[in-house]
Amino acid sequence: MEEKKYIIQNNPFVVPTTDGKVIQEHFGMATDGNPQISMAHMKAPSGWSEPFQTPEFDEFTFIIKGKKQFIIENETLILKAGQSIKIKKNTRVQYSNPFSEVCEYIAICTPAFSIDLVNRETK
Repeated sequence: MEEKKYIIQNNPFVVPTTDGKVIQEHFGMATDGNPQISMAHMKAPSGWSEPFQTPEFDEFTFIIKGKKQFIIENETLILKAGQSIKIKKNTRVQYSNPFSEVCEYIAICTPAFSIDLVNRETK
């Protein structure tokens, strides 16, 4: 029997969080063990933020709904629905949603997201 040339993801891995953020990894280390790339659908609640981090992967973000704040090095950017950004690996960044509505977005990381490669700073 011939191997399929595609994979349909109907059951993404739901990453456990304690900050109200919903993370569904569709492809990556947790779902299919792929260390090359990860893709996740996320919903960040109003008031959500992460500590600064300096990831060892490129991260592409596409905003579906709402707005998301990025502090990159010393520059603050706000992206809204329909916009996207690539943040190169080894760049210090903080992600947050200080706005009143949920921010829904897709994140793609190359190589794949790994807690060992994110390098989050302690608060």
